[in-house]
Amino acid sequence: MSDNLIEIRDLSFAYRERLVLKGINLTARRGQVIAIMGISGGGKTTLLRLIGGALRPPRAGMLTVDGVDMSSLDRESLYELRRRMGMLFQFGALFTDLSVFDNVAFPLREHTDLPEEMVRDLVLMKLNAVGLRGAQDLMPSELSGGMARRVALARAIALEPNLILYDEPFAGLDPISLGVTGNLIRRLTDTLGVTSIVVTHDIQESLRMVDYVYFVSEGVIAAEGTPDQLRASDHPFVHQFVHGEEDGPVPFHYPAPAYAEELELAA
Repeated sequence: MSDNLIEIRDLSFAYRERLVLKGINLTARRGQVIAIMGISGGGKTTLLRLIGGALRPPRAGMLTVDGVDMSSLDRESLYELRRRMGMLFQFGALFTDLSVFDNVAFPLREHTDLPEEMVRDLVLMKLNAVGLRGAQDLMPSELSGGMARRVALARAIALEPNLILYDEPFAGLDPISLGVTGNLIRRLTDTLGVTSIVVTHDIQESLRMVDYVYFVSEGVIAAEGTPDQLRASDHPFVHQFVHGEEDGPVPFHYPAPAYAEELELAA
């Protein structure tokens, strides 16, 4: 068994004629937390959807998950592979008419034939792992944003996957909830031995808890490295992103004629 759970080589992808990803290379080893960062519209979520099999196939290149070529899978084989993945959607995406307990139990009831007694034990175990065993009877409308994210994380690990995908897990969280969520991602990755792929804009929290970062810009990997390497990077795009600078490779001003010329034309 390879140490690499995910291998992407020279991958390109287009929505019709619009090329979104251009020759992406990415590797995620077992037990790692990998962050995919970059500005909005750069191709991060598209890459996450390709890894999860929601989009297929790529225009060119290779994408393997756990040694399986994603482009070779039929519908049944894809669904079988995806049962070994967990997904934490942005803002949690809990079923609003189901309790916390039933949200976490849903994948167990849907994909296994376990007796209800065992389902109960597993649900309580997952909720305990995210600190919310006492909230099992609450409805999603009674949860804070941070609590909803943690319930969604318990649901994502219900089937004990070997890969967990996170789409903006820190969006909209207060500093305490953000720190709790980051710590949970790191701790669950280490405890369960899974691979975690995190698409995020939160640079400071991510650099604190990830093993490796890929910066995606305009469909290509603009830079990559460990958190320490990226903090020390003099790459213009990385430096602007890490330090939150107003202007740089990503300009503050939308392209426009020279300001003086436009004023003269208006006069």
